[in-house]
Amino acid sequence: MTHTLPELGYAYNALEPYIDAATMEIHHTKHHQAYITKLNEALVKYPELQGKDVRELLVNLEAVPEDIRGAVRNHGGGHYNHSLFWPMLKTGVPFGGAVKGPIDKKYGGLDGFKEVFSNAAATRFGSGWAWLVVREGELDVISTANQDNPVSLGLVPILGLDVWEHAYYLKYQNRRPDYIKAFFEIINWNEVNRLYGLAVK
Repeated sequence: MTHTLPELGYAYNALEPYIDAATMEIHHTKHHQAYITKLNEALVKYPELQGKDVRELLVNLEAVPEDIRGAVRNHGGGHYNHSLFWPMLKTGVPFGGAVKGPIDKKYGGLDGFKEVFSNAAATRFGSGWAWLVVREGELDVISTANQDNPVSLGLVPILGLDVWEHAYYLKYQNRRPDYIKAFFEIINWNEVNRLYGLAVK
């Protein structure tokens, strides 16, 4: 099986003015595609791994042959992270649903969650991601370096924010906090709730 680029599911300009169309197109067709291409190249000499879902590879990286483990971690992680990320973005979806109660309980409401999540995203040194995860049935906010994904730590990601500069630099340049603030205007809470439901069932 060859890993392929998933459809974005919406137009490249659908998230404007929060994320511009040029960034979305480059991010999807160039950056995400590059991770997929390099993942497929890494798996060429291991046919027995080619049929595995990328999440399955990342959950048990120690089982991946050492000579391609770094490539699977980095490029497989990039593919999986972005495949999760695109459906998490949509304009006009209000905060609510099954995840609202746990967020209110853990963070004192949406504003409290924004503060904790924004801090995780803003303080991630260099490139990486901020995540809302389910850890043993409870919510937690973490960040990961580069293209690492929480599944490799035994956690279930239900919301993620890409803080690599390629995700925001055309519009926001060095102003990562402005990009993080804009992100809260385009969270697809329907997708977050879907992932939360799968994580806790």
